[in-house]
Amino acid sequence: MNISSNRRTFLQTAGLAAGAAIVPRTSEAASATGASPSIDTDVLVCGGGCAGLAAALSAARNGAKTVLIERAGFAGGIITAVGLPYFDGISSIKDSKIIVRGIGFELLAKSGVVQPGATHTVKYNPTISNVEGFKLLADRLLLAERERLHVLYHSMACGAEMDGDRIAAVLVANKAGLVRVRAKTVIDCTGDADVAAWSGAPTEKSPELQPLTLHFRIGNVKRTPDIGKNCRAALEKAHERGELPMFYGPGIMFMFAQNEIYIHGIRVPADATDPDDLTRAEMQGRSDAWAMFEAWKREVPGFEDSYFMCAAPFIGVRETRRIVGQHVLTEEEITTTKPFDDAIASGCWFLDIHPNKITLNSAWAVEKKPLDPYDIPYRSLLPQKVTNLLVAGRCHSATRLASSSTRVTVTAMALGEAAGVAASLAAKGGTSPISLDGTEVRKKLRLQNAGPAQDLS
Repeated sequence: MNISSNRRTFLQTAGLAAGAAIVPRTSEAASATGASPSIDTDVLVCGGGCAGLAAALSAARNGAKTVLIERAGFAGGIITAVGLPYFDGISSIKDSKIIVRGIGFELLAKSGVVQPGATHTVKYNPTISNVEGFKLLADRLLLAERERLHVLYHSMACGAEMDGDRIAAVLVANKAGLVRVRAKTVIDCTGDADVAAWSGAPTEKSPELQPLTLHFRIGNVKRTPDIGKNCRAALEKAHERGELPMFYGPGIMFMFAQNEIYIHGIRVPADATDPDDLTRAEMQGRSDAWAMFEAWKREVPGFEDSYFMCAAPFIGVRETRRIVGQHVLTEEEITTTKPFDDAIASGCWFLDIHPNKITLNSAWAVEKKPLDPYDIPYRSLLPQKVTNLLVAGRCHSATRLASSSTRVTVTAMALGEAAGVAASLAAKGGTSPISLDGTEVRKKLRLQNAGPAQDLS
C-alpha cells in the first residue's frame, strides 16, 4: 500500500464545534488505545464549498451513505467563508435566462431571491441578502439528510492512502486527531485538487496564477454621488505613498444595508497551495483592507464616521491546481458551444481572468464578453490514474481560460451535484465512477431537473 500525504499542510481549526447531531462519535476503544478512529462510507466529499455542499446533498439524496468534511465551521465556501454573495453562473449574461437549476437554483429560491417557477433572474448574477442566513440554510439542508449524511466541520483532508489505482482512505485532521475515512468513492471539492494531487492523479498549475481577493465591509458610510470616483482616487494616492501594493476597481456596493458598503478591491498575487504563501496572502489581504479603510476615512466624503465592520474569514482563491482528466475542457469548446453526449452541466459565465496588476474602474484587463450556454462533459470530472475519485468545482479538468468561466459559484454547484449523482450510481452498482457511462449520469440528472440547460423542463 502506497501512502502519500501533504507534509506542509497547515491544519486549520476554528472556534465552534459542529452540532452533536451531525458529528460521528469516535469509539471509546479507539480513544482508550490511542488508535486513529476510522469511518466507512459510500461517498466522502472533501470540502463543503459550493461544489462540495451540492455534492454531499446530491449523493445523500440519491441514497448513498455520505460523509462531508469542511475546514471551516460552516458550509458554503465562497459565499460564506469568502463572503461573496453572488450566484454567478446561474443565468445568461445576455438576457438573465436561468441556465442552471437543480441544487443551485434550489439554494437561490430558498434564499428568497427567486420564485420556484422562475425562468429569469432580475440580473444575471443575483445576490443573497444575508451571508449568515445562507450558513443556516446550508445547515438545515444538510441536517435534513442526517440519516445518510454525516457532516464534520473543522475537519481537513491531509493525505491519501492508496491501494493500487484506488484511494483506500483519506486522512482527515480534526479534534479527534487523524481520522481515516474509507470511502468507495471520494469527491475532491477542495478547490485546489488536494486529494487528487496526493493520490497521484495528474494535475497542472499555470506559471502565473490569478490573484487572491479578501472581501470586507465598512459600516456607517453615507452615500454620495461621486463615492466610487473618490474612493478610487484615494486608493491611487495610497498606492503612490507605498501604503497599498495593488488593488482593482474598486467595487463599492451598498448591498446589505443603506449605510454599509461591501468591497471588492484587494488583489494579492500568491500560490494558495503553498502554506507559507497562503499565510502571507491572508496577512497582506488584511493589511490592504485596513489601508483602504484608513485612506477612505481620511480623504473621502461620507466616510467621516465610518467603521471597519469585518473581513471575510478566508481570502478568496481563484486559481491553483486543476486535474488533467479524461477530457480537458478547452476555451475553444466553450466559445463554440461544442455539444457533448455526456454533458452533465452547463456554464454561461464569461472568460474571467484577473491580472496581477492594478486595473482601475474594472476587475479585468480585457473586455468582458458574454458567452452562450455551453456543455461541460462528465469526463472532465474524472482524473487519470485514480479510479474511485471525482473532482468537482474550479479544480476540474479544463484549460486555464476555460476554467476561468467554469470556476464560478453556481457552475461549481452544478458540477458538484453531478459528481454526487455519479458517486451514488457507482455505490448502487458496486462499481467506480470511471466505469460509469456519462450519459447515464446525465439521464439521472434530467430526472431531477438538473444537468445541462437543454435537458431542463
